[in-house]
Amino acid sequence: MSPMNPKQVSKVPLTADVVDCIVFWTKNAQPILNKLDVINGMGYSYYFQFTITPYDHRIEQNLADKTKITEGFKALSEKIGRQRVIWRYDPVIISSSFSEEYHLEQFYNMCSSLKDYTTKCIFSFVELYDKIKKRTKGIIDQEVDFEKRNKIAYAFSEIAKGHKLSLETCSEKIDLSNYGIMHSSCINQTTIETIIGYSINGKRDLNQRPHCGCIESIDIGAYDCCSHGCVYCYAASNENRIYQNMRRHDRHSPLLFDPPYTDYKVKDRIVTSLKNGQVSLF
Repeated sequence: MSPMNPKQVSKVPLTADVVDCIVFWTKNAQPILNKLDVINGMGYSYYFQFTITPYDHRIEQNLADKTKITEGFKALSEKIGRQRVIWRYDPVIISSSFSEEYHLEQFYNMCSSLKDYTTKCIFSFVELYDKIKKRTKGIIDQEVDFEKRNKIAYAFSEIAKGHKLSLETCSEKIDLSNYGIMHSSCINQTTIETIIGYSINGKRDLNQRPHCGCIESIDIGAYDCCSHGCVYCYAASNENRIYQNMRRHDRHSPLLFDPPYTDYKVKDRIVTSLKNGQVSLF
């Protein structure tokens, strides 16, 4: 379903001959661990963007215990390989409860814990979109200023180097290359080519934010269907709507959840493989 037009539904073929790679986003991999053999058996290539942050229930209100989440991260890495599990420390929030020093301590501890289970960390700084300002009021009152972004980035880069982790940013305008931090992308052409063993004809997705480097893809998720309750999330606008959508979920339906109306239009999406037929040398 389109977030801009919920009455427009796309029908997307998901056969392995046209799906070059699946990118999963998660904050808790435990529910999918016992499904990976099924996904593997269907012939899909995939990797995970896995967010683990140092926040408590003031920020991520309904998220599972971080110890269990970290255990899930490690179990996932052991099952599919550390190159296919990308750690996201995202977003960085500075407030009276979460100081620069707090982040440096937590980032060091998390690098120490995860260094053998991933090769890369991607981070970004919180953006206070208009749609989230009401629920962040009194919790996150401002974005991180330029000076603090540089101080944190430098410290993060030194910590990451010490743990032999590459460090990149997601959809950030600021240039941090002086610290060895490059701009990254979630739908990353190089990562995909490495995983699938072929080069692909990827193009930058011009429909994303100006500083997003992702290549074109099809997002088969939907807004307002996650109950984690993260106050910074731009994909969750209304708690009541989230729980209504969750109640409408039907595991046998081709839709993530059935819309509350019958006059929606279904459009067949034309999907083709982007493999150019040449085996990658990565």
